[in-house]
Amino acid sequence: MLENRIKYRHLQCFLEVTRLGSFIKAADSLALTQPAVSKKIKELEDILSVQLLERNKKGVELTSFGNVFLEYASTSVAALREGRERLELAQKKGINTISIGVLPTVATSILPKAVELFRKVRTDVRLHLVSSPNSQLMSQLRVGELDLVVGRLGLPEDMSGLSFQHLYSEQVAFCVRTSHPLLQESNFKLSDIDQYTVLYPPKGSITAPYVDRFLLSQGVTNLEDRIDTVSDSFGKEFIRNNDAIWIISRGVVAREISDNELAELPVESKETLGPVGLTTRADANISISLQLFINAVRETAETLDSYYHPDPLTDSKS
Repeated sequence: MLENRIKYRHLQCFLEVTRLGSFIKAADSLALTQPAVSKKIKELEDILSVQLLERNKKGVELTSFGNVFLEYASTSVAALREGRERLELAQKKGINTISIGVLPTVATSILPKAVELFRKVRTDVRLHLVSSPNSQLMSQLRVGELDLVVGRLGLPEDMSGLSFQHLYSEQVAFCVRTSHPLLQESNFKLSDIDQYTVLYPPKGSITAPYVDRFLLSQGVTNLEDRIDTVSDSFGKEFIRNNDAIWIISRGVVAREISDNELAELPVESKETLGPVGLTTRADANISISLQLFINAVRETAETLDSYYHPDPLTDSKS
């Protein structure tokens, strides 16, 4: 039978090459040689009688057949992983772990309070919090390494086999230190930011398309002095000590802005609004513990709607 010929290593190699877009990177990740990974992919394609992957100048991309097979391969690997974890859980006599992927926009806003609420009802559950770029978190979620991702809605190509529940919408802020010269400009224009170093979401980050479109619509097309970064710790420290401008999801800096440690330029950025919420596998069975954690996140998020994306123009006039 066809399914009896497909082995776990076939699926593992296929998913890693798909996730990383490279046979070499997949081989490093799996501690295999590149020829071994290529052999497994070729075997899988021969078994299925279709081409799943194709090489081009950008690296490795899924064919139309590969796109179809991806969801089922992900589901199969996730099911095997979940089965193994259930056995391990039974052997540990009740020790339960929930693995949560966290984006920077919620790491300092929703998560601390949500964890506090959750631990009031479940102190017997071990929380494992992981912070990585959105696409990597979605890949880990799809194969069962994570139970939940909390953050912005992923890109369409990353959401196959996943389910998203909306919590609130959030816009980006143009964040600066409180003594920044542009805060004193009576005729401030968005194009004025090109006079300063700008910290910018890198290509591939979840907010980059929003920011690209917004700046293009405002006629800002060439920021020469630019640093691409998703590091919130670097961003906060850098703009505290320089007249730089940090374009970042407002949730990352909302507390500092509220406490007047940092400020935001009066930029009407509602065009960058994007949904923040909970992403799970579409086929996942939500455990009682995970549902309680989701409830704690929801309860915390209900207090954030106006706090995390106010209108800076209105605020500056009050």
